[in-house]
Amino acid sequence: MTDTAVNQAGVGSRSPVDEVFLVDPSVRARRRQTVIVAVSRSALAVLGLVVWELVSDRVISSFWISSPSAIWSALLRFAVEGQLLPAVWVTLLETAAGFAAGAGAGILVGLAFGISPLIARILDPYLVALNSIPRVALIPLFILWFGIGFETKLLFAATLVFFPVFLNTFAGARDVDRDLIDVIRVMGASRLDVVRRVFIPSALVWVFAGLRMSIPFALIGAVIAEMFTSNEGLGYLIAVTANQYDTAGSFASLLVTTVLGLALTWGVSQLERRALRWRLHSA
Repeated sequence: MTDTAVNQAGVGSRSPVDEVFLVDPSVRARRRQTVIVAVSRSALAVLGLVVWELVSDRVISSFWISSPSAIWSALLRFAVEGQLLPAVWVTLLETAAGFAAGAGAGILVGLAFGISPLIARILDPYLVALNSIPRVALIPLFILWFGIGFETKLLFAATLVFFPVFLNTFAGARDVDRDLIDVIRVMGASRLDVVRRVFIPSALVWVFAGLRMSIPFALIGAVIAEMFTSNEGLGYLIAVTANQYDTAGSFASLLVTTVLGLALTWGVSQLERRALRWRLHSA
């Protein structure tokens, strides 16, 4: 009798989350897999850092590969000397501006190509020709036209972002169900309604795929342009430390750049989850 009461009390005290795990074993399995992935990633990172620290100056000279401890010391030095945060801020602004400009242009041109096959046929060879130009070769022209200021970094980052976003948007717009367009046109929808309610929602998944792909390109473009044309930013910090044969400083600058790229990519992924929440509900 007492055992039964205890069992009933235990059942009654279970939270809704516990009930879900009891009812659906797949939820528990997914949770266990998430923990395994997180632990495995952390273990690999720690193992890599330990091996790197042990190899440095024992197997390979630290002049070539530095070491995690030296890189950490360089990061602290940059922070104390006031170099790190201003460099990150400058690069972040250039990346965000270049990304916004390139992505906006890519989305507009991609939608125009998808909506009007005639425009696509006329302009396609020109865009193919522009896409075949090595981007780095544009930096001297941008310096000639715009100097070594903010505009050069913005435009160079935008050129790297434009084509991935354009190609994905064009593919999404071209993938629209033409029967659906005919149906809503018969129902009295205007051309603008077709664009707003059919083309844009259809292309949105492809657009975000292009945005996720291109956000690292925006950062790469800003950093490369800084290495050529700037006296501030992470690219300038990388160039200066490399010229001074400061291997630890170069690795520290690259580490900060990598972390910034991961943070920006995560931000775009979160934006995608919010914007495409309807896909999760309909899946």
